[in-house]
Amino acid sequence: MKPRIAIPLPHGTDSEYAQRAIPQYERAIELSGGEPVRIPLDQAPAEVMKLIERCDAVLLPGSKADVDPAKFGAEKHPKTVSADPKRDTVDELLLQDAYNMHKPILGICYGLQILNVYRSGTLLQHVESSVNHAAGRKVAVAHQIEIEPASKLAEIVGLEKIPVNSSHHQSAQIIGDGLKIVAQCPEDGIIEGLEGTEPDHFVLAVQWHPERSFDEDETSRAIFGALVEAVREKHRELSREFETTQAYRDAGFSANRVCKTSEKH
Repeated sequence: MKPRIAIPLPHGTDSEYAQRAIPQYERAIELSGGEPVRIPLDQAPAEVMKLIERCDAVLLPGSKADVDPAKFGAEKHPKTVSADPKRDTVDELLLQDAYNMHKPILGICYGLQILNVYRSGTLLQHVESSVNHAAGRKVAVAHQIEIEPASKLAEIVGLEKIPVNSSHHQSAQIIGDGLKIVAQCPEDGIIEGLEGTEPDHFVLAVQWHPERSFDEDETSRAIFGALVEAVREKHRELSREFETTQAYRDAGFSANRVCKTSEKH
């Protein structure tokens, strides 16, 4: 069975944007060997949870919205755009389930930001820099990023410096609980990548858009491949645990039988 990856629709009120944006993420998952599962934003939480519970991992895509600054105790910046409560509600359900069940998580752009806020971090609400972080989808390479050598991200892409596209005006600021910085823009220090600190839980978030460069860029393909592989590894671990537990049960059962048989003689 292919790993089932939950992907919420990117936006709760702009249907045209959401339907235009989500196929790139779905295609990247499919070509990486996974099965994308669309998570709607207009259903009751109980119905959403029924879908989420049948998924093996979470991919939080980009969005045209900004995270509500009230979530991290800040006043709204003049350039902060409207929040998307429907998307945020579903993202929080996905993250709660993923952390409870140790399901792999991949956040992209807005996905990084909502992940950081969910983990009690904060955001820089508007990036002021000589680097054009809001270059958009038409600019294939906006700037370089530097990756921490000992990070999971460096292991995935096999490099410590890569070129990336860029389409954001906010970024992570204070890092949330259980997360660490693993990539930054060297010119201005803007955070470009976060990872989870638990070695047995795959949590990765990037500020650029690897779904847009999937066909041309090996590192972009590697990121999606790592998410799918993390699910497969989790399944292998669960299978080994089940087999070990079953073996102990069988051994215990046999031992009990031997003991009881010996007591009769």
